[in-house]
Amino acid sequence: MKQKEPSTDSKEILSKLNLENLYIDASLQYNIDHLKIILEGCTDVVYREITLSRADTQLKCLLLFTDGLVDSLNINENIIKPLNSIYKFNVAPFCDEKITLESITDYININEFEKIKNYKEIIDGIFSGDTVLMLQGFNEALMLNTKGWEARSLEEPAAESLIRGPREGFTESFRTNTGLIRRKLKDPKLKIKELTIGSRTNTSVGVLYMEDIVNKDALDEVIQKLQEIKIDGIFESGYLEQFLENNTYSPFPQLQVTERPDKVCGNLLEGRIAILTDGAPQALILPISFFQLFQSPEDYNERYMFGNLTRWLRYIGFFIATSFPSIYVALISFHQEMIPADLMLDLAKTRTQVPFPPVVEAILMELTIEFLREASARLPRTIGQTIGIVGAIVIGDAAVRANLASPAMVIVVAITAIGSYVMPHYSTTYPLRSIRFPMIFMAATFGAFGIIVTWIWIIIHLCSLDSLGYPYLSPLAPLNDDLLNDVLIRRPLWKIRRRPKTSNKNSYRW
Repeated sequence: MKQKEPSTDSKEILSKLNLENLYIDASLQYNIDHLKIILEGCTDVVYREITLSRADTQLKCLLLFTDGLVDSLNINENIIKPLNSIYKFNVAPFCDEKITLESITDYININEFEKIKNYKEIIDGIFSGDTVLMLQGFNEALMLNTKGWEARSLEEPAAESLIRGPREGFTESFRTNTGLIRRKLKDPKLKIKELTIGSRTNTSVGVLYMEDIVNKDALDEVIQKLQEIKIDGIFESGYLEQFLENNTYSPFPQLQVTERPDKVCGNLLEGRIAILTDGAPQALILPISFFQLFQSPEDYNERYMFGNLTRWLRYIGFFIATSFPSIYVALISFHQEMIPADLMLDLAKTRTQVPFPPVVEAILMELTIEFLREASARLPRTIGQTIGIVGAIVIGDAAVRANLASPAMVIVVAITAIGSYVMPHYSTTYPLRSIRFPMIFMAATFGAFGIIVTWIWIIIHLCSLDSLGYPYLSPLAPLNDDLLNDVLIRRPLWKIRRRPKTSNKNSYRW
């Protein structure tokens, strides 16, 4: 059916019309008029009209692209220049044969293109860095890959730096990130399923998995959850994380965040699923367990003995970061008999001038540390480091001199802060910081009994969590052999032949 000409109220009609139902017309001018109405105010969209002429023939065409998202040199050298030379040199088949879209592609030096039929594909293409070529007399167009926006170079992840290991991390470019993973996993079984999420941002999201290892049920559940997301915009992988996790109100993450391609590849080989988001330099990994949050690629890069030592330091750091202040408050407030007499006398002397009870003293010092932590993280790097070091020293010394805190409390809070930084990724410290405060209140109210009750509640909560149906405390609860394979300790690599229970097939690596 012939499409109607644009009327005076075309703008209102097009704004209500689904662009998927608006098809490309054979009239080039008709298409230009409608595109200018749809893209009104988009001053970065370029309309490049070209007329290819011979003695008795003219062919009008339009190049449509978004300035800033394309490689201009690529368009000039590999699209415009070949198009202008077709008639100029009377190149066959344009001298004698009928022009088709297929014959046009023989002379355009672009390695990736596809045919499109509706305006929705045009809009999605030009705002993704592609160039659309439309010709007079054709109700189809060509979408040519000319992406070429500025991108950050590969750098070592600041939040996951290693002493021994690769120095490359993800960038904001989706295709660069998939290439980093593909370069390490040269296996055709590595599959990438691409989805588009966000009604306005149309963000590309990639689901990566090993076809012969992954749990198919878990994969189908992830894809279904992603397809059911209803939101206008996705700008970072954290948006997806909030839709994918089963227990939103838990302080513990049910997905792992990483900026390291080698870490993603290691998890893919264990049957897990990775999710990449265009514009985000992080990947999401699922399903995970609680113990996986303590694992670092450096555990496997170093020798067996030292890898286990650093892993156990993280477990100890986790306990210190959550419980050390509350233990100190409980001992000072309720259980003085558990402290050696000489040490207790020294602690009593330092606290004689402090006007606050131990719980208030601990809360004030912990809040001060949190303020310094956030200030140093948000400020420029050079200034942030100065604020963190100088601020802690000056404020700690001033608090002791002003009798607002005892020296012992300053030491306890400092060790607690250091303990929270032994975790492999910065985002993992958030649960530690959120648990610490209620545990201090419980210790101040009930003493050691309050700490025990809090830990019982934490363990029960951890047992109730799951990540994509995978028990959060696995392999400790339920108990299986993986506990002594690569959890509490890491066996030598040549002994870790079996994959974790995240994979329900191909359980053996070799």
